[in-house]
Amino acid sequence: MLVVITYDVSTVDATGKKRLRRVSKLCQNYGQRVQNSVFECVVDSTQLKQLKYELLEVINSEKDSLRFYRLGDNYKTKVEHIGVKDSFDVEGPLFI
Repeated sequence: MLVVITYDVSTVDATGKKRLRRVSKLCQNYGQRVQNSVFECVVDSTQLKQLKYELLEVINSEKDSLRFYRLGDNYKTKVEHIGVKDSFDVEGPLFI
């Protein structure tokens, strides 16, 4: 299933900047960055649970926020891209 993950991490102090880097790295392990704080991840339910668990261990729920948008398996008709960056097939080959 395709899951879009967005986050907002408070970076007013050094610990916030460290959390931001850790959240970004965790999301990169599961998907592709499509904007600064937005990732598209093709995962199964077990991987999603694991990612959520790992992210909840990192964030400060009093200062930061996470959002998960589950678009499911038939997501290709639900995602439309307009603008500068080329759209890509998250399930396609890594190298052409």
